[in-house]
Formats: sequence, structure tokens, C-alpha cells
Amino acid sequence: MGEFGFVRVGAAIPSVRVADCGFNVQKICELLYRAVEQKTQIVAFPELSITAYTCGDLFFQRTLIEESANSIRVLLSMTCELPICFIVGAPVCNNSKLYNCAVVCFGGKILGIVPKEFLPNYSEFYEKRWFQSYHSDNLPSNIIYAGEVVPFGANILFDFCNGKFAVEICEDVWSVIPPSSYHVQAGASLIFNISASDELIGKRQYVKSLLSQQSARCQSAYIYTSAGFGESTTDVVYTGNAYIYENGKLLAESERFQIDEQLIISEIDIELLESERRKNTTFICKPVVDVNKCYEKVEVVFESCGEFNQLLRFVNPAPFIPTANNYDESCDEIFSIQVSGLAKRYIHTGVKSLILGVSGGLDSTLALLVCVKMADKLGLSRRVVCGVTMPGFGTSERTHTNAIRLMELLGIDFRNISIVAACEQHFNDISHDLSVCDITYENTQARERTQILMDLANQMSGIVVGTGDMSELALGWATYNGDHISMYGVNTGVPKTLVRYLVQWVADNQVEEAARGTLYDILDTPVSPELLPKDSRGGMTQFTENLVGPYELHDFFLFYVLRYGFSPCKIYFLANNAFCGNYDKKTILKWLKIFYQRFFSQQFKRSCMPDGVKVGAVNLSPRGDWRMPSDACVKLWLQEIEQIEI
Repeated sequence: MGEFGFVRVGAAIPSVRVADCGFNVQKICELLYRAVEQKTQIVAFPELSITAYTCGDLFFQRTLIEESANSIRVLLSMTCELPICFIVGAPVCNNSKLYNCAVVCFGGKILGIVPKEFLPNYSEFYEKRWFQSYHSDNLPSNIIYAGEVVPFGANILFDFCNGKFAVEICEDVWSVIPPSSYHVQAGASLIFNISASDELIGKRQYVKSLLSQQSARCQSAYIYTSAGFGESTTDVVYTGNAYIYENGKLLAESERFQIDEQLIISEIDIELLESERRKNTTFICKPVVDVNKCYEKVEVVFESCGEFNQLLRFVNPAPFIPTANNYDESCDEIFSIQVSGLAKRYIHTGVKSLILGVSGGLDSTLALLVCVKMADKLGLSRRVVCGVTMPGFGTSERTHTNAIRLMELLGIDFRNISIVAACEQHFNDISHDLSVCDITYENTQARERTQILMDLANQMSGIVVGTGDMSELALGWATYNGDHISMYGVNTGVPKTLVRYLVQWVADNQVEEAARGTLYDILDTPVSPELLPKDSRGGMTQFTENLVGPYELHDFFLFYVLRYGFSPCKIYFLANNAFCGNYDKKTILKWLKIFYQRFFSQQFKRSCMPDGVKVGAVNLSPRGDWRMPSDACVKLWLQEIEQIEI
């Protein structure tokens, strides 16, 4: 396994000439050299790429079969010094039967030959005319091919740097139970499929869906390459489709209808796949294969397991944000989950109102929009929602005005209650100097606001709706027994970076036009708790991201800590790839250290956080996704961070 568990793989589509093995080998070799230049470790070529797939009855000719084996021998000689494992397709004779095979080669040797199990017999394919189907539950046998004794069978695991790959051929993945389903149970994390699939209208999307689902179901990488230009077009066209999937996600794909050769490359994250499999209790819950009885393991020894300073694959700097192709659908789904969760709590408790603090910031705005839409969903007057703005020592005119204007435009009940006098009285009660703007000064305001909300909820037969988001919970950026407390938290599953996108989406799609201008201004307002005194012009003096760091970095760290349990070193490596050009390495390392320090030290707040609905793949609920002791030690993680060299 390479550095941080990455292995670089490729899917190649060479130009071919039908039955011209020498030409085909030359083209394969050229692509192999290109792959080596890009530090590719394993690359696959299409089905029957040595002879071309469309030879038809020429597969009955001994001359072609023997030339194919001789060409494999030549190819091995030409590539014996290359540090790359490759898979080519060729017809192979065994016990007087001809099989459509994948030949796995490395270091001038054939490591194994994998025959095709499921042969198509459609109008445009007559493989059963030329080839035999291979079916065996036993260990692969040895055959002599191209002058070598090699394992022959469908059940071969190729073991490389603590990872394993297996091979299936074209139609195999279309079967009811593809061979790859058994291979992954035997330990394979990468599946290579060498194929020759003709082009038909609508077929490409079906194939992509099929491969994505198989990759996701098997929690594996799936590398697929199919025949391209040069195959016979007597009856059909081969357009050169190649795809690299990881756990259902498309990492790279080729362009169709290209005359020139193509090579797509990406890294597969073996650690990510292993993490998914460890957490998925349905994966290999009842193994259907006996690895020792049915599989032969062949070792692939790379001189270097791959060290990549820069990844070819895209590392999303905003992993919580929906992608462009399903943005509207995802935002609608997330917002609907929040609304439905609150609706159930409202109905179950039998209360008459929802109380929440509205500051004019993003979090409280999203919570307010959820409350309003819940009222609409249940056919209630929006007056069941009571928003309370509670200006304190640091409240700016902009946020205060936006809070009041938004509540008016949405048609809810609202209150404007200053906390200044109550806080001054409290400072006097505890003998705190008003001029000392310390943590007591700040948290007094947060707890005073919570007291007001709780008491109003009692007074109005309601519940307090929490506004804090998941990023604040991760960093502990909440006042214990202050804004940390509510009776139901609608944003607890929503990270800070996603809050902004949801408010933007609701503004564009879910509210009356009159309210949009105010929502857009709230979106443009800097994130601030507004707990310190204003400046001479009445503006903010406190900016959250100056204190705890950029939320886009913290949300990135949070995703990989919770979703995959990656080490600090790997998260740092990924962050440098994702934020290259936006943050330098020193800055990323600084905030990564602070993230771990705060994440561990603030678990006690999460251990008693209120109920709140989960909306995505991860959550911090102590009753669900994250069950961590409040007194866990961060030492191991910080030691690893200290060893990182910039």
C-alpha cells in the first residue's frame, strides 16, 4: 500500500488492428510507458486487447492463437524492467478448450490468468461460438502458457503492498451474482474489469450505473476499460469507455468516440475502503466463500508502494456541500429532514409554540426558516413561532435590524428584549468588573439569553428550538448551559459550511420575495458571536474565524475524522491537496492542531447535547454516531501532528 493507503491505477484504451498482434502489443507498450511516467502502479487494457475483440471465426485459427501467446512473450520482454503491473486480454488454450482471458503481468512474468466466466450470446455477440465458459469453485490450476507455468482460474487474488485486487471480464459484472462479489468477500479491495462493450443508445448510462452500484455494494474500487477505436465496425461500434470508481463514486472517465489512445489514471484510497468495511456490519456478515479452499494468492512486489506529493484525484475542499449535479435535490432533502424532525417533536410534545433566539446570523436564520416551514407543513399559523432578538453589549445595528426585519417579513410572533440591564445586574451580583471583557463577560450574555428563552417557553407552553450547528459542537464553540442548551436542536446535524448553502437555497426557493433581500444581507454578514463591545461606529469587533480558525478547514477535518477515522497526517496530506493555493501548509497545520485540541477537550458538551436530527453521513450525537468518553486523551494525535514536517 502506498503512502497514506493510496494506490495509483489506470485504465487504458489502445488503438488496435484486428488480428494484428504485433501492432497491438506495440500500442499497449506505448501506453505502459505513459502510465509509468505518471507513477501508475496497476493498469488494465481491454478484453482480448492482444488480438482485438472482433476477430470472429479467426479465433478458430491456430495461427492467431499461437501468435497471441508469442506476442505476450514479446510484451513481457519489452516491459520486464517497468515497475508496473498490467492486465491484458488474450485467448488462451487450456485442455483443448479456448478461453477468453485476462493475463496479469509484472516484472517480465505472468502472475496469473483469469478466464471469463459468463459469455454473452446476443445477436451482436457470439462468444460461445469460440470460447468456453469457466466455472470452478476449486483452487486455480497451473498451466503452461507463453513458456511459463502460471496459475489459471477465476479465483486469484493478487496481493500488493497490503492491498488485494482481482479481475473479472466484461459480461461477468452483468451476471446475477458477479464474480467480483465473491472476490471482495475473499479480501479484494480493487476489481479490474477488462471489457469489449459495443455502443448503443442509452447503454453508457446503464453501464455507469451498474459499475457504480457494484463498486458501492462491494465497498471496493472498480476499474473498467472497454475496447475502442480499431475494432471491426462490420456490425457495431466500440467507442472506448473507461471508468474508475471508488465506493460508488466516479473518480475518472474517458472520452467516447476518440480515435487516439486514451489513458485515465487516479488514486484509490485503500484506507478509505477498509474504514468503510470495518464499520459496515453487513459486509461479509456471512461469507459465502472459503478463501483457503477456493482462492490462490499471488504476490505482486513493487519496489516502491507509491509516494505522491500531489494527487491526481480531486479532493473536495467542501465535503459536506452537495455537488452541482444534485444540488437542488440535496438541499431540498436536507431542509425537509430538518422540518420533518421538528414537526414530529412539536406534535409529540403537544406544545403550542416554538421559541428561538434570532440574532441576525446564519445559524439562527436557518433554524427560524425551519420553524416557519414546519408551521406551514402542519397547516398552522406562523404565529406559533416566537422569535426573540436579545441585543447585548456587542450586538451590531446590522444584525439587530436584519433579525427584526426578517421576523416581520416571515409573519411570526417576535420579541425584542435587551439583555444589557440583566447582565449588568448579574455582574454586580457576582462582583465582576464590567470593564473586564473576559470569558465571564461573554458567557453571562449567552446564559442570560438562554434563561429568557426557557422562561418564555414555560410562559407560552412551548419548547426552545436550538440554533447551534455541528461545527460549533465539534469545536465546543458554545457556552455550556447557554446556547449549548435547547429542547430540540434543528441544526445539530448541519456543519457551518452547509448552513450558508442551505440559507441561500431557501432564500432562492422557499420564501416570499420580500424576505429574500434580508436573507441575502444575512448571508453577507461575517460570522460573529457579538459578545464583545462594539467599535466606535457600532460595528463588530469579534469575528469567530479569527479566533477558532476557518470553518472550511475545520469542517474538512471533521468530515475525515468522523467519516473515515483517518490519522492527522493523512488529513493534513488531503487538506494540502484540497486547499492548495488557498492556505499554506503552516496555516493548515496550525488549525489542524487546534481542531484536535478543541475536539477532544469539548466532548463533555456533546455528551449532554439536546436531541437533534441527523441529515448526512456523520453526526456528533452521543446517542448515535459519536460515542466518545469526555475524558479521552488527545496525546497520541498531537504527537503525530508534532512529527509532521512542513
